Amino acid sequence: MALFRGQTFTGIVVSRKNYKERDMLVRILTSSFGFKTFFVRGVRKRGFKWGAGIIPFTKATYIGDISTTGLSFITNVSDAEQYQNIVEDITLNAYATYILELSRVAVGDDDQLAIKWYATIEQALFLINQGLDPLIITSVIELQMLQLFGVQPELKHCVICQQNDRPMDFSEEYGGLLCQRHWQLDPNRLHLTPRTVLFMQRLAAVNLHKVSAIRVRPKTKADLHHALDQIYYDMVGIYIPAKRFLSKLMRTHIRPLAPRTKNNTTD
Repeated sequence: MALFRGQTFTGIVVSRKNYKERDMLVRILTSSFGFKTFFVRGVRKRGFKWGAGIIPFTKATYIGDISTTGLSFITNVSDAEQYQNIVEDITLNAYATYILELSRVAVGDDDQLAIKWYATIEQALFLINQGLDPLIITSVIELQMLQLFGVQPELKHCVICQQNDRPMDFSEEYGGLLCQRHWQLDPNRLHLTPRTVLFMQRLAAVNLHKVSAIRVRPKTKADLHHALDQIYYDMVGIYIPAKRFLSKLMRTHIRPLAPRTKNNTTD
């Protein structure tokens, strides 16, 4: 086990839990070392000075000793800033929690991969906290992280003929889009509207650092939500615990995908 002392880094607090009588274990997504668990001593003692820097959904600058395999240690905290809207809103909190949990599973123990994705994850939380549509921001993360699970669906053109001049639908069996000429090959395709497919294509390629506004129809959002749920369940084979709670929140106003026929292709 290597221990790198006196390291300075930015991080986002993911979670924390009590440890023994007065201490805590704090999970932080760091900009320089990936996901790390920090042992923080004396949190529940009167006069503890770093309280603001170890609250979930807080971004701060830390100085600490980083362990490559075991627990790491914090020695100083500064510039702590909480994602206040995420903390106060149960729905925003659910989306942000899901993004962080999905990210943790997606990168696994690959610290370099976590470092590579840090800026995107940070920007996603920033945009959600700023009031941009959390479902769409989450859909961006879900689409773009598919590659980390070894799933790279073809979203640019039909997987059969490589054309993109006809209405498209998503086929799990064929691993991407099928144009209308080839819908008969997969009767179990997702039956998405053209608008939903268009947004899947756009969101899969969007740079969150260039997003300032989002306008998506409720029906399209509903279709995206269910399509990505199905893709992750069938093609990735994981179900993040936070998604279960998020789905319960959304169940009252997100309806299932409607079957689509050849003559029913508009949003």
